[in-house]
Amino acid sequence: MKIIIALLIFSIIILFHELGHFLLAKANGIRVNEFSLGLGPTLFGIQKGETKYSIKLLPFGGACMMEGEDSESQDNKAFNNKSVWARISVVAAGPIFNFIMAFIFSFILVCCTGYDLPVLSDVSEGYAAEEAGLQAGDTIVKMGNKHIHFYREVSAYSMYHAGEPVKVTYERDGERYTTELTPKYDETTGRYLYGFIGMAAREKTTNNVFTLAKYSAYEVEYWIYTTLGSLKLLFTGGVTVNDMSGPVGIVSAIGDSYEQSVSYGYFYAFLQMLYISILLSANLGVMNLLPLPALDGGRLVFLLVEAIRGKKVDPEKEGMVHFAGIMILFALMILIMFNDIRKLFI
Repeated sequence: MKIIIALLIFSIIILFHELGHFLLAKANGIRVNEFSLGLGPTLFGIQKGETKYSIKLLPFGGACMMEGEDSESQDNKAFNNKSVWARISVVAAGPIFNFIMAFIFSFILVCCTGYDLPVLSDVSEGYAAEEAGLQAGDTIVKMGNKHIHFYREVSAYSMYHAGEPVKVTYERDGERYTTELTPKYDETTGRYLYGFIGMAAREKTTNNVFTLAKYSAYEVEYWIYTTLGSLKLLFTGGVTVNDMSGPVGIVSAIGDSYEQSVSYGYFYAFLQMLYISILLSANLGVMNLLPLPALDGGRLVFLLVEAIRGKKVDPEKEGMVHFAGIMILFALMILIMFNDIRKLFI
C-alpha cells in the first residue's frame, strides 16, 4: 500500500508538470504528438485527435512530446515554427504548474492545520539571543535580508548560514527592534545556535481567504528557499551527492512516512502526504528552472538569448549542449539511484 501511495504522489506531481507544457502547447497551436506518464516502453496508449495519450513501463517521469521540439519540422504547428515568446511560455509552464500545485496543496494544508508563527517561547541561557535581551513572546520578523513568516524559517536560516552573525528584527508589544546576534557552536547538536526556542503552538485558521492565501504563498516560498539553500550547501560542501535522493529514495521515504503517520489515523496520514507533496512539487519546480542543459531552465536560457538577439541559436549547437546535459544528468541519476538502493539495505 505504501509503495502505491508513493508512486501515486510522484506520478501526480510529474503529470501536473507535463500538463503545464501540454496546455500551453495547445493554447499556442502546437501539435503534441504524445502525452505520457512514465518512461520506457508503452504499456497502454490511446490516440485522440493528433495526440497519443500513453502510460509507460517505468513509473517515474513523464513527457509532453511536441512536433519540432528537438528537431526541425516544416509543420506550421511545430514547436520550432512558433514565436519565441510562445515557446518560452510552453517551456516555463511546467515549473510554473509545479508552483501552482504546491500553492493549492498549501492552501488545503493551511486550512486544515493553520501555520506556525515565529514567536519565541523562550531563549537559551548563555546564547546570543539571551545576551541581546530577547525574551518569550517576541516575534522574529527578519533575519538578514530574509523576511520570516514561520518559525521553521528561523531554523532553516540558521542551517544555511551556519556560524554567521546576523541582524535580527523582532517585534515586542507592537514595536520593532533590531539587534545583531553571533551564534555559538553547540557540541551536543553539532550546530551553531542563536539561542532561540520556538513556540510549538500553531496559529489557528481563519475564515479570511486572503490570510489563508497569503500563508499558502509563504509556504511555497519556504520550500523554494529550502531547495535553494540545500543546493548552496551542495556546492559549498555542506552536503554531498550521497545525501541526495532520486526517485527510488523519494518513493521509499514517502512510503516510510505514510506508514509512520497512518498509525495516528488516516487524516493525519493525509496531511503528511500533502506536506510531502508540497515539498516535492516546489522542489521539482525549482530544479527544472536551473539553467542547466536538458532541463527547462537550460532551454529557457537559449530562448531568452534568441529573444534578446532576435535570431535563433544554431539548432545543431543547442542540440549538442542539451545532449551533453542529458548524458551528465543520466550519469548523476544512476549514481543517485545506486545510493538510494544501497541505503535500502543499510
